[in-house]
Amino acid sequence: MGHARAGKHWSELSTRRKVGTVVLTAAQLALTAAAYRDLAKRPQAQVNGPKAAWGLAILVNWVGPIAYFAKGRRTD
Repeated sequence: MGHARAGKHWSELSTRRKVGTVVLTAAQLALTAAAYRDLAKRPQAQVNGPKAAWGLAILVNWVGPIAYFAKGRRTD
């Protein structure tokens, strides 16, 4: 009986899939870094909710940074 594997090894991926993975990873890291930078520089009075909570939320892939930019910052 064989065992199921979660995914392919990097060496088994096509060049197109490798490039896509690298691009999406870079975009995720850039979005997360931008959210953390904004959170660090923004005074608490301009953040909806505790900064520490947003700091943890930003760690959630894609959803956290997007939620922070959409709902975490006060614009008034």
